[in-house]
Amino acid sequence: MSLPLAPRDMSTSALDEETARAEVYGLLAVLYYAPPSPDMLAQLRLAVTEAPAAGGFLEEPWRALVGAARALSDAAIQTEYDDLFGGVGKPEVFLYGSHYLSGFLNEKPLVKLRTDLAELGLARGEAMDETEDHFACLCEVMRYLIAGDDAAVANLAHQQAFFARHIQPWTEAMCTAISAHPKAHFYATLAGFTRAFLSVETQGFDLLDS
Repeated sequence: MSLPLAPRDMSTSALDEETARAEVYGLLAVLYYAPPSPDMLAQLRLAVTEAPAAGGFLEEPWRALVGAARALSDAAIQTEYDDLFGGVGKPEVFLYGSHYLSGFLNEKPLVKLRTDLAELGLARGEAMDETEDHFACLCEVMRYLIAGDDAAVANLAHQQAFFARHIQPWTEAMCTAISAHPKAHFYATLAGFTRAFLSVETQGFDLLDS
């Protein structure tokens, strides 16, 4: 899975790539936002584990994620989420950009993010409990910037800028923290897939500047 370098309307393959990218961001948003529902886990367990082209960079991390979903019960995965990211007070692992960028929550990185979201005409929904710098919320923004109907907002230039400012600088540290935690099993494989996917995104955006 790689970034399409052609405009959206130039080829079916580019459209397919855009759809796939949006779907991955949507999946990451769901899995990181809350303990996954039984329906979500059932769909994940039925997922195809082979990439269309053998040996694709994301094939092995995706296979590991699906395998972990199949090996663990719904209750075990939901408990793991709560152990890592939930609970009262300080979580075991933070999913907020401000924590990794400044060492504190609700700091300047969140202010900058809100400014950029406002410039895009986006804002946090009333039903959303987390601040905008939660990784799941950032994935939702990326999904919209890829698949949204308003081409003035949902375009490759905005994707590249938003990714570079608000995702790329800190998500490697988040994935490392999750993978290193002794209670992480399903979420360790999710962190591995996340790291691989974001690496592909980074490479694709870098190609735009070359």
